[in-house]
Amino acid sequence: MGDLEIRAAGVDDIAAIVAMLADDPLGALRESPDDLTVYLPALERLTADPNQHLVVAEREGRVVGTLQLTVIPGLSRRGATRSIIEAVRIHADERGSGLGTQLIEWAVDESRRQGCQLVQLTSDASRTDAHRFYERLGFEASHVGFKLSL
Repeated sequence: MGDLEIRAAGVDDIAAIVAMLADDPLGALRESPDDLTVYLPALERLTADPNQHLVVAEREGRVVGTLQLTVIPGLSRRGATRSIIEAVRIHADERGSGLGTQLIEWAVDESRRQGCQLVQLTSDASRTDAHRFYERLGFEASHVGFKLSL
């Protein structure tokens, strides 16, 4: 399968990212692949913030994966910096290829490089396959998450 490059996402990647975000039962309900203009201001905010890392995995000129890594300085845990992995998506053609592992390993390595002492993520309760995947990579299901839609 050709060489893989993990790089910062740009405007030209939005369609591929949104298509992957929408390619599951949860994303199909909340994403708008037919109107990409709503994603452009978000990309601008992400790009302007040095603590945000929206990346894509590209193979042979094609975007095949994505994730967002957020670095958060804090006071808890003796002033520890932590990172949060969000919106991990792998193109349907690449699932099972090891690409998800490579993306998560990139995020963990980048978190170390950024001085983080903890990497965390959330996963929707219905994504049981994803939960097994994260546990295989050493993540522990240690907390209960809560959300409030605004």
